[in-house]
Amino acid sequence: MKNEHDFSDAKRGAIASSKGKTRITIMLDDVVIEAARALAESEGYGYQTVINNTLRQALLNEKGKTVGADQHTAVGNAPHINEGITTAELQNLEKKLAEALNEIHRVMKP
Repeated sequence: MKNEHDFSDAKRGAIASSKGKTRITIMLDDVVIEAARALAESEGYGYQTVINNTLRQALLNEKGKTVGADQHTAVGNAPHINEGITTAELQNLEKKLAEALNEIHRVMKP
């Protein structure tokens, strides 16, 4: 081991690149995060993947345009929305999350 190391060319941040993704900080309702985590746990995906895919689907449904780095025109035509997740799996996740959100809305009604 060297007595001194030269870090003059070093860069801060994550070593692994995240092409096509941006780290942000957002505030979400606790119930939304809990529902996403519960759904993610039951399906074997990360909760951030569930939230990302749900947002992507909502944007696709709302705009009817291409969203994301994959550049698919519609979810039905996309072989994979996120690497390792098929369209059918995404639709199943979205259905379950929608059911969970409906339950949250029912519980939160005055």
